[in-house]
Amino acid sequence: MIDRLRNVDYDIVVITGDFRAKTRGRFEPAINALQSVLPNLNKPVYAVLGNHDSLRMVPGLEAAGVRVLLNESVVLDRGGDTIHLAGIDDPHYFRTDNMEKAVEGIPPDAVSVLLAHSPEIYRHAAHAGFAVMLCSHTHGGQICLPGGVPLVLNASCPRRYCKGSWKYHGLYGYTSAGSGVSLVDARFNCPPEITLHRLRIR
Repeated sequence: MIDRLRNVDYDIVVITGDFRAKTRGRFEPAINALQSVLPNLNKPVYAVLGNHDSLRMVPGLEAAGVRVLLNESVVLDRGGDTIHLAGIDDPHYFRTDNMEKAVEGIPPDAVSVLLAHSPEIYRHAAHAGFAVMLCSHTHGGQICLPGGVPLVLNASCPRRYCKGSWKYHGLYGYTSAGSGVSLVDARFNCPPEITLHRLRIR
C-alpha cells in the first residue's frame, strides 16, 4: 500500500471506516499499523468510523493526524472555491448516523461530498442534496465468482450500489472494495484498491 501511495498525486485523503477487522476487542494494533502508513500520506486525512470500529478509537486516530467526522462537516477551500465534506457515523451496525446533524451549516447550493461507511444510506444522502457519496463496507464482496461477481455483500441495498461507481437520481457514488479483508484473510477475484477521485465542475 505504501509503495502504491507514493506514486499517486492527490489533494486530500478520505478513509471510509473499518480500521480493524474485528468489531470487538483491542483496537490499539490497528492504530499502530495506521501510524506506519500516515507518514506516507499527503495531509489532510479525513475519516469516518465503520462497523468494526469503536468510538474509543477516535482520540488515537486524531492524535495520529486523522480528522474523524462524526455526523459533522468541514469546509475545504482552494483559491476561494469551497467544497463541504461531511461524514456520518456508521449506518450499518451501530446505526449512529445522523444526516440532519451532518448537513448543518451546509448551504443548499453548496458543492457537498458525503463520507459514509456503508452505501445503505444512499437514499438519505440524495435527499439531503449531496453531490457525491464515497463509501465502502462491502469489500466489493472480497470472495467473488469469475468476473468479479460477489457471493456476499453484507449490505441492505441493491447490489449495484455495493461496488464501484453508481448513480442515484442526482447523487454520484462510489463504493470502494477497500484495501483490507474481513473475517477471512483472503481475496478472490476481487483485488484490493486505493481509489483516486477527480472532481470536475460541469
